[in-house]
Amino acid sequence: MTEQRMSRAVARQQATELVGKMTIDEQIGQLEYDAPAIARLQIPAYNYWNEALHGVARAGTATVFPQSIGLAAMFDPALVHDIGDVVATEARAKHNVAVAHGDHDIYKGLTFWSPNVNIFRDPRWGRGHETYGEDPYLTARNGVAYIHGLQGDGKYLKLAACAKHFAVHSGPEGIRHGFNVAPTPKDLHETYLPAFKAAVQEGHVESVMAAYNAVDGVPAPVSETLLTKTLREEWGFAGHIVSDYGAEEDVRTAHHYTASDAETMALAIKAGCDLCAGHIAQYLKQALAEQLISEAAITQATVRLMTTRILLGLHAPDAPYQAIDYTEIDSPAHHQLALKAARESAVLLKNDHYLPLQREQLKAIAVIGPTADSTLVLQGNYAGTPSNAVTILAGLRQAVAPTTRVNYAAGCHLFLDRVEPLAQADDREAEALAAAEHSDVTFLCLGLDSSIEGEQGDAGNAQAAGDKTDLRLPGHQQQLLDKLLALGKPIVLILTAGSALTLGGAETNPNLKAILDVWYPGALGGVAVADLVFGKVSPSGKLPVTFYRTTEELPSFTDYRMTGRTYRYMTHEALYPFGYGLTYSHVTLSDAELTGERAYQGVAVTITNTGDTAIEEVVQVYAHVDSDLAPLHPRLVAFQRVALAAGASQRVALTLAPDAFSVVSTTGETLTPNVGSDVYVGIGQPDARTVALTGTEALLLRRKPQQ
Repeated sequence: MTEQRMSRAVARQQATELVGKMTIDEQIGQLEYDAPAIARLQIPAYNYWNEALHGVARAGTATVFPQSIGLAAMFDPALVHDIGDVVATEARAKHNVAVAHGDHDIYKGLTFWSPNVNIFRDPRWGRGHETYGEDPYLTARNGVAYIHGLQGDGKYLKLAACAKHFAVHSGPEGIRHGFNVAPTPKDLHETYLPAFKAAVQEGHVESVMAAYNAVDGVPAPVSETLLTKTLREEWGFAGHIVSDYGAEEDVRTAHHYTASDAETMALAIKAGCDLCAGHIAQYLKQALAEQLISEAAITQATVRLMTTRILLGLHAPDAPYQAIDYTEIDSPAHHQLALKAARESAVLLKNDHYLPLQREQLKAIAVIGPTADSTLVLQGNYAGTPSNAVTILAGLRQAVAPTTRVNYAAGCHLFLDRVEPLAQADDREAEALAAAEHSDVTFLCLGLDSSIEGEQGDAGNAQAAGDKTDLRLPGHQQQLLDKLLALGKPIVLILTAGSALTLGGAETNPNLKAILDVWYPGALGGVAVADLVFGKVSPSGKLPVTFYRTTEELPSFTDYRMTGRTYRYMTHEALYPFGYGLTYSHVTLSDAELTGERAYQGVAVTITNTGDTAIEEVVQVYAHVDSDLAPLHPRLVAFQRVALAAGASQRVALTLAPDAFSVVSTTGETLTPNVGSDVYVGIGQPDARTVALTGTEALLLRRKPQQ
């Protein structure tokens, strides 16, 4: 569908006429997320709150894709776009079904509070797996792609996407409601804002969500600097702004920034926050009485919200998306796309020439671990209900030869010291050891799930509010791993988590033959794992975050300065670097060159698969400008996924980020100094650790100052 989009000017004119027929009380009623019907104007009730980070969430059965951090690991924005399009199709179908049955409840609308383009700056943050990782450029590319997929290219918006949480938010969860972030101007403009700017200017995102936290002393939902000066005036954002749920209540109760909810709502509307995701919009009546706000300001916010609804075709009986029917929900074609994403998202961290395995040669396998038969671990948070969940245990059982015995044991609880409350500690350990002893190979499934890693209030580790306190495996999982390794039999570790984990030094144990990080891989995660370990496809994912060796090397969790954080500024060697991931083959790179006119806006390189296995590889380009203002290490400025048959070569042309040779000053200005730059072309970062792990060194190109 490529019909020309309805112009915002036309939609705004229609919205202005409609809002002009409303009383001021009716307008105020439309400024909360659960907007009531206005029967006399034929305006149905509408609930703005919907979620779709990796599939339609909280609205019943839907295709469940890998969690966002897994989508980032694909390094494949084109596939992210296609997933967004499928999500929008299912969301439209669900909306059409609900409306046909008179259901206008929460999670049944067309305004979706996704994607989350915050920067995963610290591995302890429980919501980091909702994001696209730690890098601003990778986050921006995936965010724009997902927004385009969700919003479509038809006359009407397919869905209205929402870039969240604006701005700077990334934990800790426990203090988010009253926390003040004071980033340096350089960090703000170099790290925290670029993905939002791209979402607005390239993605044309229809909505932006204001965060809970304050920035430079001003709570985000009432920040005129963020919402008006930055978003609307500098970036040209024309859609509507919504608060995070309860964030406007926090302005008075947690930030103690205002004396009353009336004052809060007046400040929020005047700052540009149009929609209250909470229940204090009614205090605008008091704000009017106290002359804290004008009716014109309220009308402007209402018009913005109605403009979005008109752009969605909610007031157009001929909107073509109304023809999307129930059969599009959770369809076989969508399942195949979810499986493709799960395969691409898995990152092979270690492989001692062990994988892939030949299933016909296995007489018995052990599948052990607290996440082996878990459907929750497939889903991550903000997930739909899968109709076709295949656990790792089920996937492996389906894939092995009919004569192969599958020995299963939980081994331990996910985070407690026992599985059965009345038993002694480590009550499943002996069973696991016996299962391994009687098997040719053990698939050990360890890690986290969304019950202990996630949003405050959703995750079950109340003591940490959904965050992690360190990078270690929880509960007795490390003990289980160590005891199984001591048996001297081969182990393939299937790691499930939304963030970096460490294994207490076991990463180098010779009995740990392979480590496959599958994140929260979606409903068909078990099928994908089996496809990968038995060689139906090669792993091809790359880490969108750094795996640090310890949190001790990191600044305080509450320190939002980038110094010492992420691959761009870290000073210690990574356990597994950003951009790293193995395949079942080896590649060589040759004949790299800078392309384009004098400014050099591209790179070309030949990549050759020197092995006998078909793979997909991700060519990555990093640049480092000869300036004291450049990040400490080269930063990602281009990447492209490439499919290579065994022995095949391909010439790959990559377009560099427009700001590839720019730097950000201490005052937050983007500058393009006329100096030289180093440009590295490889399959990961140009650091010694990546070279040691992959055996492939990045090619260095030198960009000279412009004449």
